[in-house]
Amino acid sequence: MLWVGIDVGGTFTDIVVYDDKSGTVSAGKSPSTPSAPSDGVVNALKQLSVDLAKVSIFRHGATVATNTALERKGAELGVITTQGFRDVLIIGRGNRTQLYDIKAVRPAGLVKRSRVLEVPERVGPDGEVITSIDEAAVIAATNRLRELGVEAIAVCFLHSYANPEPEREAVKLVERTWPDIPVCNSADVLAEHREYERFSTTALNAYIAPRMSGYLNDLAANLSAQGLTATPEVMSSSGGSWPLSEMARLPVNSMLSGPAGGVTGAVEFARTIGVNDIITYDMGGTSTDTCLIRSGRYALTNDGMLGGLPNRAPAIDINTVGAGGGSLAYLGDGGFLNVGPRSAGARPGPACYGHGGTEPTVTDANVVLARLRPMQPLGGEIQINVEAANQAVDRLAKVLGLNRMKTAEGIIQIAITRMTVAIKEISVMRGIDPRDFSLFAFGGAGPLHAALIAEELDMARVIIPPLSGAFSAYGLLVADRRRDHSVTWQRELTDISITDLQDRLKPMRDAARLELLNDGFPEDRIRIEHSADMRYRGQAFELSVPLAQPIQNLDQVEQAFRQVYEERYTHADEGAVELVSLRIAAYGLTDKPQLPPLEESRDIEAALIGQRPCHFTGKNLETEIYQREHLPAGARLTGPVLIEENGSITLVPPGFNLEHHPSGAMILTRDETEQKDSR
Repeated sequence: MLWVGIDVGGTFTDIVVYDDKSGTVSAGKSPSTPSAPSDGVVNALKQLSVDLAKVSIFRHGATVATNTALERKGAELGVITTQGFRDVLIIGRGNRTQLYDIKAVRPAGLVKRSRVLEVPERVGPDGEVITSIDEAAVIAATNRLRELGVEAIAVCFLHSYANPEPEREAVKLVERTWPDIPVCNSADVLAEHREYERFSTTALNAYIAPRMSGYLNDLAANLSAQGLTATPEVMSSSGGSWPLSEMARLPVNSMLSGPAGGVTGAVEFARTIGVNDIITYDMGGTSTDTCLIRSGRYALTNDGMLGGLPNRAPAIDINTVGAGGGSLAYLGDGGFLNVGPRSAGARPGPACYGHGGTEPTVTDANVVLARLRPMQPLGGEIQINVEAANQAVDRLAKVLGLNRMKTAEGIIQIAITRMTVAIKEISVMRGIDPRDFSLFAFGGAGPLHAALIAEELDMARVIIPPLSGAFSAYGLLVADRRRDHSVTWQRELTDISITDLQDRLKPMRDAARLELLNDGFPEDRIRIEHSADMRYRGQAFELSVPLAQPIQNLDQVEQAFRQVYEERYTHADEGAVELVSLRIAAYGLTDKPQLPPLEESRDIEAALIGQRPCHFTGKNLETEIYQREHLPAGARLTGPVLIEENGSITLVPPGFNLEHHPSGAMILTRDETEQKDSR
C-alpha cells in the first residue's frame, strides 16, 4: 500500500509517496494555488500518478487556517460572553509589540464590538456557579447575532476552564436556536486561565473554522470520489497527526501544520543517523522556519502570536522569519537595501519564473550569481528565465548605484543575516551555543543557503536529508497520533502533596489513553508524557517543564523547574515555586517509512552533470554540478560544488567538504582552517 504526505506551502505544494511493500519513495513539487488550495493537492497527486485506491495513509499539512487569519478572510464573527466582560477582546493586554515605534497601530481584532453580546451568568475561579446561566438571554443573543449576519459564534465565559458546563449549555442553546451556525466554546478550545488569551484563541478558532472545515470537507469528498478509502489526517502544530474531522472542528491547532511536519521528520531522521542535537532550517518560498532540538526533543510553546493576536494552542516552538526564495528585495526607509518579509508568492513569483513578476527576489539573486542552472526547472516545471532575473536585479542595482553582481550578493547576504538572527533568537538569546549543534537544512531553498548560514554562525556541520525539497511532506509520514490535554491548577508546591498532583494528572491521562484506544492504537503503542507550567511566586508568566516518569516526589518537580529556569535565564532563584497548569501529551505510536540505503557501487563520475562558473564573494569560480540521485554512498566532494535534485539544490561553497552518508543524507563540514577560533 501507499503512504502519501502532502504539504501545502505558500509557493509550492510538496508531495512524498512511500510504498510500504517495495520500500521505494518518490517526491514531487507543484506550484501552490492559493485561491483554491485543494487544486494544488490534486495537481501534486497527478504529478506522481498516485492511485488513491491503493493509499492506506494520507496525511496533510495545510496553510489554509494560517492564511485565513493573516489575510483577515475569515467568517463574520459573533461572541456571546459573561455580562460585564464584553470588552475583554477589545482591551487586550497593555504590552506593545513595537516598543519604539511611536506610530505603531494595534492589530485589528477579529470581531466588531457590536457583535459581542453579554448574557447573565457567572462562574467563580474554583468552578463554583455564582449566577446560573440565563437561557432566555442566550437565545435572544443568538437571534440578535443572526440579525447582524454573523457566520460563526464563539461562546466565551469567565472561568470556564474551572467549570465548562455553563459554556456547553450555552452552545446547546445556540445550536437549538440556530442549527446551521458554526459554534465553539472556550473551554473546549483552550481549558486554561487568562481570559483574554483564552477568548482570543477561541475567537480565532471560530473565525477560521468555516473556511478551514469547508476546505477540508471538500478535499475529503474529492479524494473519496477518486478512490481514497483511508481516513485523511491533518498535521497539528504540536507535532502529531489528527483525524481530518477533528481538525475541521478545532483548526486553531493547525497554524504551524506544515512546519511541524518538517521538525517531526528532522527529529526522526536525525535519530536514525545518531544525531540528537540539531537546529532545523526550513527555507521555502515565502518564509524560513527554525527550531532547536536538544537531546532528540523539541520544545512546545503556548505563547504563539498570529497577526498580532494571541494563539495559545500548543505548538512546536518554531521561530519564523519572512525570508524565503520569493522574498522581495527593495529600497527601504533610509535608503537601505531590505529583503522580505514581503513575498512574490506563487503568483507572479520571482521574476525568473516568467509569470510577470518584475521585482527582484532571493531566487532571482541566485540566478544572477549562476547558482541556479537555467536547464534545471524549479519545482519540477518552472523554466528559469535568466534575462528576467537580470533585468529585475539591474533595476534595483541602478537605484543603489551598484553593479548587478554586487546587488545580487547584497540581497543574499541580507537574507542570510535575517535567517541567522532567527536562529540566534532560539539559541544564543536563550543561553545556548549554536556551534554545539548541527544545522539540519531542508525546504526548497534551504540547502542552497545552509552552508552560508553555518559559516555565519560558525557551525561545523550541516545535514541535508534525502528528499530535502519535500522533507516537510516526508515528516508528515513519520508523525505519531497525538492528543493534548491541559488543566489550570494554581498552587504553590509547598501547599500540595504528590498524591494531589497524581490525582490531577490521572483524569487527563485516562481520557487521552481512551481516545487513542478508540483510534485503534493498542496499549503497547501508547506513550504518555507529562509537563507542568511553573514559575516563581510573584511572576506573571511561566515556563513549561517536562516531568520525568515516574514522578516520585515534589522535590523532583521543583528541581526540574529550577534547572529549566537556569538554562533559559542563566540563573536560578531560591524563592517559592508555583505550579500553574498541568499538561498531558499522549502519543499513538505509528510505523515509520524505511528509506532504502544508498548503493555504494555507483561511479561518482556518473553523477557529474558538468561545470560552470558561479559567483562567490566578488569572483567567478568553476563549479562542478552533480545529480544527487546518482551520487554513491561515501562520495566525497570539495567545494565549490552544486548538487541538484528534484525540488532542491545544495550549494557546497569554497571552504566546505561534502560526504554522502549511507542513509542518503549529505553531510557538509567546514575546513578546519576556515573555522573561526572564537571559543
